[in-house]
Amino acid sequence: MEELGDIVQEFLVESHENLDQLDRDLVALEQEPGSRELLSSIFRTIHTIKGTSGFLAFNRLERVTHVGENLLARLRDGTQVMTPETTNTLLRMVDVVRTLLTTIEETSAEGEVDVDGVIEAVTACIEGGSPAAPAAKAEPAAKAESAAKAEPAAKAEPAPAAKAEPAPVAEPAPAVEVGTVPAPVAPAAAAEEDHAGAEPGVGQTRRSIAESSIRVDVDLLDKLMNLVGELVLTRNQMLRAVTASSDPALARTGQRLNLITSELQESVMKTRMQAIDHLWSKLPRVVRDLSSSVGKQVRLAMEGRETELDRSLLEAVKDPLTHLVRNAVDHGIESPADRRAAGKPAEGVLTLRAYHEGGHVIVEVADDGKGIDPARIAEVAIKRGLLTRDQVAHMERREILNLVFKAGFSTAEKVTNVSGRGVGMDVVKTNIERIGGAVDVESTLGEGTTWRLTIPLTLAIIQALTVECGTERYAIPQVAVHELVYLDGQNGRVIEHAMGAQVYRLRGKLLPLVRLDETLGLPDSSGDRDVYVAVLQAEGRKFGLVVDRVLNTEEVVVKALSSRFKEIGMYAGATLLGDGRVALILDVPSLARRAHLNVGAVDRAQAEIDATKGGNDNVDRLLIAGVGERRVAIPLDMVTRLEEFPLERFERVGAREVVQYRDQILPVLRLAQLLGVYSDTEQAASVPVVVYTERGRSVALAVDRIVDIVEDVVGAQRDFGDDGLMGSAVIQARVTELLDVRRAIMAADPRFDAEGVDTDGGLDLDPTMMVGA
Repeated sequence: MEELGDIVQEFLVESHENLDQLDRDLVALEQEPGSRELLSSIFRTIHTIKGTSGFLAFNRLERVTHVGENLLARLRDGTQVMTPETTNTLLRMVDVVRTLLTTIEETSAEGEVDVDGVIEAVTACIEGGSPAAPAAKAEPAAKAESAAKAEPAAKAEPAPAAKAEPAPVAEPAPAVEVGTVPAPVAPAAAAEEDHAGAEPGVGQTRRSIAESSIRVDVDLLDKLMNLVGELVLTRNQMLRAVTASSDPALARTGQRLNLITSELQESVMKTRMQAIDHLWSKLPRVVRDLSSSVGKQVRLAMEGRETELDRSLLEAVKDPLTHLVRNAVDHGIESPADRRAAGKPAEGVLTLRAYHEGGHVIVEVADDGKGIDPARIAEVAIKRGLLTRDQVAHMERREILNLVFKAGFSTAEKVTNVSGRGVGMDVVKTNIERIGGAVDVESTLGEGTTWRLTIPLTLAIIQALTVECGTERYAIPQVAVHELVYLDGQNGRVIEHAMGAQVYRLRGKLLPLVRLDETLGLPDSSGDRDVYVAVLQAEGRKFGLVVDRVLNTEEVVVKALSSRFKEIGMYAGATLLGDGRVALILDVPSLARRAHLNVGAVDRAQAEIDATKGGNDNVDRLLIAGVGERRVAIPLDMVTRLEEFPLERFERVGAREVVQYRDQILPVLRLAQLLGVYSDTEQAASVPVVVYTERGRSVALAVDRIVDIVEDVVGAQRDFGDDGLMGSAVIQARVTELLDVRRAIMAADPRFDAEGVDTDGGLDLDPTMMVGA
């Protein structure tokens, strides 16, 4: 069934349902041959199957249903009278249609099923003659039906009529098989008999496509999703209780509950999913009409039609997506003459692409047009007073391109019925961010533009970072969080002020800050020391949200807010945390707008900092780790991944300390041992590690803490040292030792450069470098 397209599967399911209804209607019609209601119902059913089969290029099926439709039209219009022979012929047609559908389901094609015999039989009925010779086998059944029809009791009591039903249904199959229909009929009939007579699980090798689906009311699914949401909340509370308990039996029960809840949540969410093709199906007409009206040739390509999205989000994405498509045709793709002059084909290509990534659905609208000129965008922004030339000079290309999302911004030279009024892209961004998504643009001048929508899989349950400010807890959608920074006032990492704006120096760049307590009118409980900064992105720029504490990341169930809370515009919803407390979900875009970020002041301050650097490009990106009282800098390009393992995850293989990591047994190198310092991780509940991988071999460098990731000028201070150290440098006003990762590993395992790889996928580290060796 997986090989069949979604449209074909839906056609097969509906057709099987229609055929079952046809069987019942035809038998009932034999009892009431003059019923126009039954005739009209049968005619509509056959007409539907015929139309769809023609669209899907199932020619044999179309031929059979077409001639059957002709016969039913005569019966419906009263030009022909219903007879037992007519009923047998129509039932025989239904059986052949069922055989064709079964063959399509099993082989994705109609195969060699011969339909000429049944077509001749139906044609003979239309012309008023006797059915074709192969139909003679069905005569006993026809006589039995005629006799049943002649009995007066048959009309008075429904039971005899019901008993007569199997006769016309069962007999036509052998009649079709003789000289007309090849072998596929017999297996299909046999399969149906086996299925009808066997108990569940006995003699069944395959479930038919008609039996693999069921129609469910949407309201019931919504109610089921709400119940799953409540179960997720209960699961979170249970896990919180398990963490506080030392009962191993309770821990196992909690793990089992967590697994079952996650699987149930995923399954229920799938029932609400619809293919994005439901949304895309109307766009070819939009592209066709618009390209014709503006004199362009545009071909629409679609990739990832089967990508599924929560049905509640499809409607929210409809208008933004339609606007992006119209904008691409009107603005992006050039006229045929301009394309030829640029060495391109006259026909432009507009590509819709959808795929899953990181728990979200990514929808791209890409054209191969002229692209967006950043210089043109900047000039328009300066002309309209949105930015100054000094600000533009220090903006990145991506930031300039994102100016197209400003309200009222337009580069169109003339107003048309499609564009030029400065209304559209800001609405696209607002609508997408309203559902917790994001929109971005990439463009190369002369090659084309790609608009990228990042959409959550569902609005009901999201991943969120829970934080604390004062005595209140809040949830931040994980999609908006880029990183977390801890400001340790004792180490000189404090909030600064640049031209009246609160900023933090993040890897050499000034990050504008928003204090959550000030924005929400809460009392200041932390000052400028010992706080956390959640680095968020909104309105095309990054900013830092200052909070008192970061708690954890968990799945939260989004609850709608009352109208009073919505009017505040600061919250996207509410949720119930694992400890039973209520937390408001922050609306990141609204938070950024309400905070009135002093972007201009930050940009001017950044320009001054850049000028003082004198153009020195000798900047290294370093991971700063704490080992005992010492600070160690590791080149970021040597870091494959950062992990943190609970202490109980560390095991021993002989004299070696290892940890299980991604189906590997990963050897552990303690930097404290290498540097000969006391490590405070021996008493800690978990140990941070830096994973380094080379040629498929990995090693975990255990440290005491991860301090920061910095961009710093590192050069003259270097001097080669021993034990894997390259020397030292002053970074963030602190003396920091520079680690040579490969030399450190070679000190632990001189065979690291050897070509052989252990069966466990790790390194043969010298046991003397392991803790406790």
